[in-house]
Amino acid sequence: MQESELIHDWNRSSPTFDWTSVTSVHVNDETLRDGLQNPSVVDPPISDKIRLLHLMDDLGVYSANIGLPGAGPRAVDTVTALATEIVNAGLSIQANAAARTTVTDIRPIAEVSQSVGLPIQVCAFIGSSPIRKYAEDWTLDQMLGKVEEAVNFAVTEGLSVMMVTEDTTRAKPEDLKRLYSRAIELGAERICLSDTVGHATPDGVRALVRFMIEEVVEPSGREIGVDWHGHRDRGFAIANALAAIEAGATRIHATALGLGERCGNTEMELLLVNLELLGVTNADLSILPEYCRLAANMCHVPLIHSSPVVGRDAFRTWHWRPCSSNHES
Repeated sequence: MQESELIHDWNRSSPTFDWTSVTSVHVNDETLRDGLQNPSVVDPPISDKIRLLHLMDDLGVYSANIGLPGAGPRAVDTVTALATEIVNAGLSIQANAAARTTVTDIRPIAEVSQSVGLPIQVCAFIGSSPIRKYAEDWTLDQMLGKVEEAVNFAVTEGLSVMMVTEDTTRAKPEDLKRLYSRAIELGAERICLSDTVGHATPDGVRALVRFMIEEVVEPSGREIGVDWHGHRDRGFAIANALAAIEAGATRIHATALGLGERCGNTEMELLLVNLELLGVTNADLSILPEYCRLAANMCHVPLIHSSPVVGRDAFRTWHWRPCSSNHES
């Protein structure tokens, strides 16, 4: 029998969005940067990080953040080793690295990129919300000055730039417009909208992404990529990621098992499976369990038995009726 004869999919009965209209959306893996900033994980050996990088590549992940080399010599060594592996192993995955909007943070990215011979996109970040401005004692003019210094230096060094604002989902529209527009004027090729404290709802995400496209990207007259970086403090990470795509985001950030600051990030395994089920991608996800097991083992975090997709109980049941239904579908 055909699948359509076995189940009636209410998800397709009255869709509010046509997922067939999504022609291209990329995924950026943040496990080796944001994922390792979770207070409860351990920093794994470089051999495990390299293994995980290979699994990302096997999964068809478009790009990966390979660290924040401005954090010090050990971070520089890690970023160098990962960049070297991408070159030597001929991996397809694109590399990017995080940096504060300072020359001292961006310079090591340029040095690694030049020494290894690998393009590395700079993810230059700065706070943007009123509460961040208050905490840092910044004025908007000071923030614009930092953006100008950072983007100018990166572009001069031949680096691609993604301008990232932290706490975007609680920032004023006029501030975001000025920060991002200036970065694009100076050569930034992508912008990243961040739900740093997991504040946003799907409606808020759609409004934010549409605002940025209509008020910043389109007026620039340039092809600018729009990234979404979400956290799951309110449990909306996957819903927000899909909402961002609906509104026009072209790259979504996620981590293995949702590892990351505080409550974590968008779960990579859930993102990839949902994109597959929605018909957006057509990838071989058979190694997802291996990818998640490695992340759990190397970071010393438990793989929860009830985790969707990769948990021990994801496809097991105690009662015979759900089991029968799973088998039939």
